[in-house]
Amino acid sequence: MREYLSVVTRPQIWSDPLSMAEALDDVARLSAAFEVLEDGPRVMGMLVGLCRNVAVAGKQVHDANIVATMLTHNERQLLTFDGSDFRRYGDRIELIELETTA
Repeated sequence: MREYLSVVTRPQIWSDPLSMAEALDDVARLSAAFEVLEDGPRVMGMLVGLCRNVAVAGKQVHDANIVATMLTHNERQLLTFDGSDFRRYGDRIELIELETTA
């Protein structure tokens, strides 16, 4: 949800970004409809392992953390607007890509 808030309110990405109020309304709806996977010590261990085995640096660590959270909770599907950020994880996850209208 943190990543969603960051992306959909960012004017550098969208010609008409969501207001924070709109994004928070979305987060409330998404939280009610889906299980939110939590971060924690097990996720950190998985993140360290990913960073050792997959070439990541800088902002890519945030994507690695998403994947680490997924893998820790045995989730394999990721809905994303930009699959290129996650292709490096190969067969560890399944990408479901949406097209942007930016």
